[in-house]
Amino acid sequence: MNPRFSTLGCMRLTSSRYLSLLRSTIRVCRVTPIGRDTSRRAATSTSKSPIAATRASAQSQRHCFSTARPSTMATARKVQLSLANAGIFSAGPREDTARTASQLLQEDLEKHHVFFNDQGFHNHLVHQILTMFALGASPDEVTAMYNRNKSYQRPALPSDEAVVQSLYDKSRFRELTGNGQNYPHFLAFFQQEIDKKGVEYVLNEYVFKGDDNAESMLSRLFGGLLHPIIHLGFGLEFHQPAIVAEALAQVAVHEDTVARLFLLPAETRAGGVGKPGKKPMLQILEEMRADQKLANSVHWSDGNKIRDGVLKRASEEMIQHAAEFTVSEDQVAGKIAEMINIPVYYTSTAQRPPKEIKFDFFFLHSLNSSIFLSTFVALPYLDVRSKLRLLEWKGRMDLLLYVSRGAPDLLLDEVTGHRASSSWNTVFAHGNRHPEDDGHLSKALRAIAHGENICRPFEAQARERGLPITGDMWLKVGNMVKDSTLKPDNLWVRSTGFEEAWAGFEDRARL
Repeated sequence: MNPRFSTLGCMRLTSSRYLSLLRSTIRVCRVTPIGRDTSRRAATSTSKSPIAATRASAQSQRHCFSTARPSTMATARKVQLSLANAGIFSAGPREDTARTASQLLQEDLEKHHVFFNDQGFHNHLVHQILTMFALGASPDEVTAMYNRNKSYQRPALPSDEAVVQSLYDKSRFRELTGNGQNYPHFLAFFQQEIDKKGVEYVLNEYVFKGDDNAESMLSRLFGGLLHPIIHLGFGLEFHQPAIVAEALAQVAVHEDTVARLFLLPAETRAGGVGKPGKKPMLQILEEMRADQKLANSVHWSDGNKIRDGVLKRASEEMIQHAAEFTVSEDQVAGKIAEMINIPVYYTSTAQRPPKEIKFDFFFLHSLNSSIFLSTFVALPYLDVRSKLRLLEWKGRMDLLLYVSRGAPDLLLDEVTGHRASSSWNTVFAHGNRHPEDDGHLSKALRAIAHGENICRPFEAQARERGLPITGDMWLKVGNMVKDSTLKPDNLWVRSTGFEEAWAGFEDRARL
């Protein structure tokens, strides 16, 4: 085994153990504050925490399942990475890169806005820096990427302390949500709250409490093409309170449209949270594709293909199908495998031969956010209902995103017939060095490799569980991502189910 890749070998050895711990962790609700000095508590509680036990089993192999204690130096205002917290999936993270990445993340926190333009396009620097750190990038590679992508960021705006203090009034808090101009005020507010009370309290109070404001925040968590939940996932995975504060501020200024029109009605239709799932996600997806009204609900001319397409022309059908995706407490590990496998499946197989292979930009957000499912359900301070609700909402978003791009045909032979000419090491290096990546490429590669490890223990039941991506197909998908992004331009297709989306792409070379 390549020594640099020993972390992935570690994950292969411990994936079944991890899933066993994951099943038990869903029931753990012990609070261990992060964002404050808890090293003594962490040191004395290892035997009580399944997640801490996971850390101990991997510690000798570079913490490849790094569900470790938070760095005592990381605060709501200071980013401080370490090898002890190099992510739930890592491959050769470096100490020197941790230092450089910490400095760059700190600069981004202090100097850049969460949106880089007035249309609400997202700043991806946090995502890309953390992903590259986890995938073994050098300090020079991370710095080169940062310098390239910081050039178009908007400068940070100052916060107004009077406005920040007004957010302690719940009605005022609610009034200021949904407006990007209020991001600096929310950021300062959540930094103050985390400083005083810790991440766990703040998450439970402002996102999972169940009152009107928390329900509004939870709804916004799934807005913006899943960017808020991705940002929060990074903050929690790498134990960075400052990034959690950024994420919560980002959540606060997003819209709640999809939750109001789709997620909440689907939850009601399902009869609440945590009902046993009777159908695999794959079966639901196939039934949606066979539903002609739903499959044809989106038009190429629709500006917002979710709002103006699916939820305008086939809202009832979408809600009905999505309500069938449910997760009970004893199904968590298996459903996470489905929720990782299916986005990888539809993102990789939604091709249009003879056109060159390309991955859909919108599908990538379902794929890239799947890596955080394990992190969310492992949070010891989050109650069972909240964990199940997160999983159900995320699964339903994955189904909605598939339909929103025209419910494309899915060609599995595009994966099985692809040659895996490169190792994972080479694939990761491609992402770390790509001259035009803004984070979507490297995030996809890490999510796919992580998915291989999570899904492997279920391969013996792949057919009955509806897991189409198995065996060497994972590395083949990784190679497809690499091979389809060798040219620096036109990295992704946008809305793959429409012929018009492929107009600018070349046909494949004939052998």
